[in-house]
Amino acid sequence: MKTYRDHYFKKAKQENYPARSVYKLQEIEKQSRLLVPGAVVLDLGACPGSWSLYAAERVGPTGRVLAIDLNPAGTAFPGQVTYLIGDMLDPGPEILSAFAAQGPFDVVLSDMAPQTTGIKFTDQARSLELAEAALAVARQRLKPGGAFVVKIFQGPDAPAYLAGLRTLFASVRIAKPKSSRSESKEIFYVGTGFVGAAAGAAPEGCSPLPPGGPTAKN
Repeated sequence: MKTYRDHYFKKAKQENYPARSVYKLQEIEKQSRLLVPGAVVLDLGACPGSWSLYAAERVGPTGRVLAIDLNPAGTAFPGQVTYLIGDMLDPGPEILSAFAAQGPFDVVLSDMAPQTTGIKFTDQARSLELAEAALAVARQRLKPGGAFVVKIFQGPDAPAYLAGLRTLFASVRIAKPKSSRSESKEIFYVGTGFVGAAAGAAPEGCSPLPPGGPTAKN
């Protein structure tokens, strides 16, 4: 297992990413093609910044990435990335103002995870709370046709959460990237073709993403 972890850790350092988590998003992106040039992306739980850096590369200089985390990233970002420090469970005025100024978004990403306790059901419940918070933001801030990627720990409440996603998106798939540690209980839900009305914003147009993404299967 140590060799497995070292492979992605070393690769991230060689490619100038602050964390190995970037390869999870890369694998998801290879299958779903969500991060198109010019897209506007919201990255929740962004620290230390690997997902934001990769998203910025994909959307290019004409796109924008709004990254939010409780902690400072300590990472140098390109000009199309705005990094804010704050709590997504209780967003302050700066975050709400950024939502209004930079949204609505083509893609909402959430790699948020709780501080684990080692108690399975506690960790699963806290992960669900963060996933629900991310979904609440996505429902308010996504453009019609937009996409949502969220991490969640597998547990008894995950299927109900998935069922809820399938009422809001044309297609939802489950991703378990190879770069996730085999012992990890994390999975990712990838929703494309957002069909829920944005309550917190009045989008002027639809997302440039193809309806339902490149695959039609759930």
